[in-house]
Amino acid sequence: MNVLIRPLGIMAIAGAALLSAGAAQAVGSLDLNLGPHAVQFEAQGEVTQGIALGGGVLHSEYRRDATVFHAQLMGVQHGRERDIGIGARWTQYDTDHGKGGGLGLGGYGYVYLPQMPEVSLGGYGFYTPSVVTSRDLDDGYEIGLRARYAFAPNVDGYVGLRQLGADFDRDRGTRTLDRGAQVGVRLRF
Repeated sequence: MNVLIRPLGIMAIAGAALLSAGAAQAVGSLDLNLGPHAVQFEAQGEVTQGIALGGGVLHSEYRRDATVFHAQLMGVQHGRERDIGIGARWTQYDTDHGKGGGLGLGGYGYVYLPQMPEVSLGGYGFYTPSVVTSRDLDDGYEIGLRARYAFAPNVDGYVGLRQLGADFDRDRGTRTLDRGAQVGVRLRF
């Protein structure tokens, strides 16, 4: 767990910067989730209407140690019926299998249930192909599904499933770095 202190400290500083930037726009979020083998923190804020800048760190001990950082720039749309975003993400892997980073594409999408507007269902996915990677990384991906519930106007709780994997030069095939259920909370401001 000591491995997390430095990455979470960096993300706390980044989160504070996004909070101060997001305060002027009043659109942003802080997200923390826990799984059986992993912890993840993310922060996101709109730099202008419809354009969000964010980042995060995930530390997993699923089979071997893996710490994965990301920074992303996305076009976003929030409404009463849906919450969607699409854009680019730089992902940096520091694992027992290998190290490296790359630029990928992906997004997220959630739909609010009309009969229960506090509930939204959806997921996310990002893929980094080998043509835009560095060091040991050949390619990587992260996918997930979530069911969210708004406990208060600015607080969502959620349950979900996540799978994170990467293929490194010195390994044979894609290694699963994290897989399993997660429980989280997202603060919106």
